[in-house]
Parts: sequence; C-alpha cells; structure tokens
Amino acid sequence: MFNRLFNTLYAKLALVLFLLFCIVGGTFLFAALYSAQMYQQEVTQRLNRDLAMYIVDEHVLFKDEQVNQAELKQLFHNLMIINPSLELYLLGSDGEILSYSAAPDKVHRERVGLAPVEKMLGGDATLPVLGDDPRHSEQQKAFSTAPIMANGEVQGYIYAILGSEQADHIMALLKDSFIMRWSALAVGTALLFALGAGLLIFSLLTRRLKTLSRSMEEFKRQNFSAPISYSVKKNPASDEIDQLSNTFLEMAVHIRAQMERLRETDSLRRELVANVSHDLRTPLSSLTGYLETLLLKENSLSPAERREYLEVASRHAERLKKLIYDLFELAKLDAHELTPAREPFLLTELTQDVIQKFQLRARQANVTIEADETTDIPFVDADIGLIERVLDNLIDNALQHTPSGGSIHIAVQSRDSEITVKVKDTGRGISREALPHIFDRFYHKTTGTGSTNGTGLGLAISQRIIELHGGKLTVNSMINSGSEFNFSLPVA
Repeated sequence: MFNRLFNTLYAKLALVLFLLFCIVGGTFLFAALYSAQMYQQEVTQRLNRDLAMYIVDEHVLFKDEQVNQAELKQLFHNLMIINPSLELYLLGSDGEILSYSAAPDKVHRERVGLAPVEKMLGGDATLPVLGDDPRHSEQQKAFSTAPIMANGEVQGYIYAILGSEQADHIMALLKDSFIMRWSALAVGTALLFALGAGLLIFSLLTRRLKTLSRSMEEFKRQNFSAPISYSVKKNPASDEIDQLSNTFLEMAVHIRAQMERLRETDSLRRELVANVSHDLRTPLSSLTGYLETLLLKENSLSPAERREYLEVASRHAERLKKLIYDLFELAKLDAHELTPAREPFLLTELTQDVIQKFQLRARQANVTIEADETTDIPFVDADIGLIERVLDNLIDNALQHTPSGGSIHIAVQSRDSEITVKVKDTGRGISREALPHIFDRFYHKTTGTGSTNGTGLGLAISQRIIELHGGKLTVNSMINSGSEFNFSLPVA
C-alpha cells in the first residue's frame, strides 16, 4: 500500500518537498538557537573583557609568592553579592587551579588550558573566545582573564567564567519560554503554509501530466487504434509538458496510420493471392493440355525444333503451376487454416526418402547428397507431409545454389526432448545484407550468373510450417562458405 501511495509523480514531489521543508525548518531553528547562544556569549565577553584586569589591579592576590587567602576570600564574597553568575578562578602560571569561588563539589578540572587564555590576552582575538569550564570536563564557555605579574614575571592568572551554572539554567528557561515557543510555532506555521502552497502548485503543474497519462493508458487499452481525445492548446510559450503532449499526439496519429496501412496491406495481400491463383489456375490447365497435345504432333515441324520449343514451354507451365500451388499453400498457412496432422514417425527414414527423390538431379548437377547414418534417433511428433515439404524445399534450394563438384550434407541429431535437422551445402553462400530477407515471400537470392531460380516462396512456406510445429527455421551462412539451415521438432 505504501508503494502504491507513492507511485505517482505528485506523491514523490510532495514527499521530497515535505522532507526539504523539514530539513530547512530544523536547520533554521538550530541556527537560530545556536547563533542566539553565541551572540549572548559574545556580548557578555565583550562587556566583561576588562573585568579580570580590574580585579588584578584592585586586589593583591599573591603575597610573598603565596596565595593571599584572606584577600581572595573577601574577593569571592564580594563578587557573589554583586554578580552571582560570575565564577572566579585563581590559576597558577601553568594553568593549575589554585583557588575558586564555586562550591568544592562542583569543580571537575584540576587545571585549565592556557591556549585560549593566551589568545584572549593577545588582544586581536575574534570574540567569543571560549575557554575550559572547570565545572565540566568537556564544556567550554566565554571568560575574562588577566595575568598576575610580579617582578616582570607571570605568577598566575585571574580566570573569570562569565556564564555560571546558574546562568545556564536561566538560558535553559529562556529556551522553554513562551517567546521561544511562540517563535518556533510561528516558524512551523510558516513552513506548513509554504508546504501547502507548494503542494497546491505541484498539483496544478502535474495536472496536465495526469491527463496525458490517462490518455496514453486509454490509447493502449484500445489497442493503439482509438482516436485521441486529448488536446493541447497552441501556445508559443509552451513548456516541456506541452512539447511532450504534442509529441505523443503526433506519435499516436502515426501509429494509427501505420496500423491502418498494415490492415489494408494484409487485406490486399490476401486478395491478391486469391485473385492471382484464381486467374491463373484455369488457363494454366488449358495451356498444359494444349502443349502436351502439341508434343504428340511433333511431326508438323522438324523434330528438334518442336521438341526444344515444347520442352521450354512445358517447363514454364510447370513453374507457373508450382507458383500457384505455393501461393495457395502460403495463403492457408498465413490464415492459420492448416492444422498439422501430428503423428509419430522416424525423421531419419523420411530424410532418406527425400534424398532419393533428388539423387538423379544431383548426379546430373555433379553434386553429392549424403546423410549421417544414425540409428538411435527417437520418433518425432509432427505432420509427416508438411515436414517432407520442408525437406524438399531445403534440399531443392541447396541444389539450386551449389555448383558442380559441391556437396549437400543432412544431419539428424537428438538433443534432450528435440530432434534437430541440419541441411548444409557448399554453395555460394548468402551475403550479410540478404540474410534478414531470405524468409520473405518472393525474395530471390541472385545466383552467380545473375539469374534467379524457384518461385521465391519455398523458404517462406518452410518457415511457416516449422512455426506451426512450435519451432523456428534458422540459417547460418557466409559468402563462398556455403549455408546451413536448421530446425527442431519435438520428440514423440
């Protein structure tokens, strides 16, 4: 549920804005409290900077190189009456605490670091300068200090802490005071108001994105074919959202046009195949019958001329008849009207039968056709007639493009739950540019002499047949290195 809640751009922007305001508000409050405390220490130190010097001038704190306890006691007593927040310490020349005005159980240091003292006495220090607080082992506070001199040498220091524990308690009370609470409340209210205004602005800015997103989802649900109801006002000062919307509308129009063209092309293709087949089937039968009759009356012309003419005409007629047959078969495959009649059979036996059909033609072309002799190949589950057509097409295609002296090798291999068939030739090969198109209908790969053979439908038909069996017909080929076609069938 939490992920769903923050699954929108508006929610993410709102969360980022909220966290940003929290960080800014917290930083502001911390900076205000810290700067107020530092300012208070700076002002106190600036006002009392010469306090220690006045004490040294007015009182003799060392007598005969010994601490003047009577004078020191009177000094502590007077200071507690005049300024209870002031804590006075008498330090030795090495920073050791010799005496102090605070209660004995309150002091937790035995000596004070002299580095801040020397910095303060240097005269050019930037206030506030914080020194060790003898009441706390880690804390530092603003102070006033002055050296106690005797015969030109430093005997010790007066070290006055300007913010005692009592003063700290007063500062803590100030932090919890009504004014501080009111100030924090005012800052919090201002931040909440700014947050609300920011969320409202984000909502207004992302409203167009939400509308655009809904339009995209609706276009997707309508299979990219429904008209788009989303519109964008023409504005010369358009921003990125308007540009995105315009781009989407243009893409949607382009996609709809492409889908429509595809449907029209598919309809025209089917109509063309049906019309061509219908228009050629009847005259082709008449032409074949007439030519066969003329062949019977070969005495009307010289035997050699009549024979050559009629044989050429007969070959063209047979080619046209094959084209019609291929067109009908491809149309049925494309329309999914052909359902494979699956049955178990041995693919090795079928391969040998198909090879036998092409042996005479192969010998005439001086091409060797051979197959691996394997006996442990299991039965396959497929349509034997359709697979025979695939093997016919692949071997016929290999014979067309294998020169004299070449060879065609057929291998049947068992791999896991599939039987793989490979038809490899030593022909001219297929160029890299032609490889993506060889399974397209009516595509001819030009032979070395510039002529083309076949109808251009055999590989397309073979591809559809293998797809009907749940597989895919693939090819590997390089120029002058031959070609290898592969497909797989499930084990029965």
